[in-house]
Amino acid sequence: MSLLDITIDSRIHPLSVVEEIAATNDLAFERSGEDEITIIAKGRFADYQLSFTWMAEIDALHLACAFDLKIPQGRSAEVQRLVAAINEQLWVGHFDLWTQSGLVMYRQALVLPGGMQASNAQCEMMLEGAVHACERYFPAFQFVVWAGKSAPDAMAAAMFDTAGEA
Repeated sequence: MSLLDITIDSRIHPLSVVEEIAATNDLAFERSGEDEITIIAKGRFADYQLSFTWMAEIDALHLACAFDLKIPQGRSAEVQRLVAAINEQLWVGHFDLWTQSGLVMYRQALVLPGGMQASNAQCEMMLEGAVHACERYFPAFQFVVWAGKSAPDAMAAAMFDTAGEA
């Protein structure tokens, strides 16, 4: 056997890339298994729990970002309308309402077929994009859930950009 016949799997596990990003940015994280890591990111409105899962069967790195906002049963229809309106605005990722648990979650996947490797930039963008989307729309969810506003009213408030801080 020559050295050319030896195949070495040098693929870096995508979660190792995510773990490195979390450690470098001093983010609290826990590697709960070979194929899952959870990161806590502090935002202005909430703490976000980002769970990255490697799904080998479909060669995808899945991200689910949840925040502490339980949706009461009576507001779930309006929250569903808000989720649909928000998702129309997003180019990458989407929000879901998990009806059994009443939780809102942002989700995205990075498909890495045929042994492709996840780059630091790709994983950083997934993390930053999730936190940005949650920060952008968290107030809209609060308007619907706690203030009883309609989805269109909540979207109008969320899309209103201010200049500077008070």
